Amino acid sequence: MLELVAAGSLFFPGLYLLSKRCLKQVPSLQWDEGDAVIISARLVSSIQAIMASTAGYIIATSCHDIIEDQHWLTSSYILFAVPYFVYDIYAMFMCYRHKQQVKGHEGSGVGSALLNYLRKEFMMVLHHVVMVTVCFPVSVFWRQGKGDFFQGCMFLAELSTPSVCLGKILIQYKQQHTLLHKVNGALMLLTFFGCRILLFPYMYWAYGRHVGLPLHSVPLAIPLHYNLGAALLMAPQVYWFSLICRGAFRLFKRGAGGTPKPREVKEERERNGHASDKGYSPIEQRSE
Repeated sequence: MLELVAAGSLFFPGLYLLSKRCLKQVPSLQWDEGDAVIISARLVSSIQAIMASTAGYIIATSCHDIIEDQHWLTSSYILFAVPYFVYDIYAMFMCYRHKQQVKGHEGSGVGSALLNYLRKEFMMVLHHVVMVTVCFPVSVFWRQGKGDFFQGCMFLAELSTPSVCLGKILIQYKQQHTLLHKVNGALMLLTFFGCRILLFPYMYWAYGRHVGLPLHSVPLAIPLHYNLGAALLMAPQVYWFSLICRGAFRLFKRGAGGTPKPREVKEERERNGHASDKGYSPIEQRSE
C-alpha cells in the first residue's frame, strides 16, 4: 500500500518538474518560467486523466457482477493517484501566481496570494481535499472490496480532463478563433456531459438492471447515504458544466457575429491571466 502511495508522490511532482525543465529548454518555444509552469501543470493533469480513464475502462469492462467482482487495478490505482490531488493543489496555486504576475500583481506576498487563490478556486480545492480525506478512505477501506465496477465508472469521469486542459491553454494564448479551439470545445462538452453528468444516471441504471429494478425505483431501493454521496459528487460537476456551457454560448454568439461586451472581455482576460497593461498574452508581448 505505502509503496504505491510513495510511487505516486514521486511520479506526479517529478513529471511536472521534468516537463517544466524540458519546455524551458526548447529553443523554438522561448517560454519563461510562468509559461512552462502552466503548460506542465496541464500536461500532468492530462496524463493522469488518461491513466485514470484507461484504468476505469479496464475495471468496468472486467466486472460482470457489478457488486461482487473485483479487479486488482481498482485499489492499486486509487493508492497511486491519491497524491496527485495533493500535488495538483500546489500546481494550481503556481498557475494562479503566474497569472497574477501577468496582471502586474508581482508585489503581493505569498500569504495574500494564497488567500486570494483559495477564494478564487475554492470549489476546486474543496473537491481535491474531499477526494483525499473522504473518497480515498471510503474507496480503499469502507467498500471492503465490493463495487469495483462503480469505482471504474468514476475513473472514467476523467476522460473529459484532457480537452478541458487543452481548452484552457488555447484560451490563455488567445487561440479562441482557431478551428482547433472549436473542435476541442465540442469534444469537451460531449465528454464532460457524458462522463461527468450522465455517468450518475448510468450507474443507477446499471444497478437497477443488476437487481431487476427500473431506473426510477433505484434511489428508493438503496440506502440514503448512497444517494447523498452521489448528489454531493454530482453537484460540482453540474456547476462546472454550466460554466462550460456559458463559455460555449459566448463563443457561439461571437462566431455568429455578436460583439462581446467590454465587461465580458475584461472578465475573460482576468479569468485567464491576460489582463496585463496591454491586454496581450506573454507570447504576444515577446513578439512585439
